[in-house]
Amino acid sequence: MKDIKLQGIDKDGSVKEFTLADFGGKRVVVYFYPKDDTPICTEEAKSFRDNLEKLSKYGVVIGVSTDDIKSHEDFREKYHLNFPILSDVGHKLAEKFAVWNEKVTDGKKVAGVERSTFILDKDGKIEKEWRDIDINGHIEEILEYLKK
Repeated sequence: MKDIKLQGIDKDGSVKEFTLADFGGKRVVVYFYPKDDTPICTEEAKSFRDNLEKLSKYGVVIGVSTDDIKSHEDFREKYHLNFPILSDVGHKLAEKFAVWNEKVTDGKKVAGVERSTFILDKDGKIEKEWRDIDINGHIEEILEYLKK
C-alpha cells in the first residue's frame, strides 16, 4: 500500500508523483471521496481545507479520488484547496483500502469509491478508520480522535 505510485497535486498546485511512503514518520489522514466538484464532496473538501491548521498539528491530510489530474487541478483551484489530492484513476489504492465497491445509483449497480477516512500511524499502518461516513460533524470526530 505504501509503495503504490499515484499522480497528484501538492498543496501548492504542482503535479507530481506520490506514494504514501513519502509521508512516513508522520501521521496521515487519508480521505477517499467519490467525485470532484459534486455537492457533498465539495463540502467535505472545504471542511478539510477550513480545518487544515488544526489537523496539521497531528499529521498530514491527503484527499484521494479516482478523478484524473485535470479534474483535480480544476477542483483545487476553484475551492483553494490547501492539501495534496491524489488521482487514483486505476483505483489501486482504493482497492488496497477496500473502498472500491459496488453500489446502487439510480437503480443501477456501479462501482465507485466509498466515502471513507483513515488515520495512518507514523509507520503507515491503519490506526483508525471511518467508512461510509456522513460529512456532518466528521472533522470534529477526526480531531477528537487525533487529540487522544
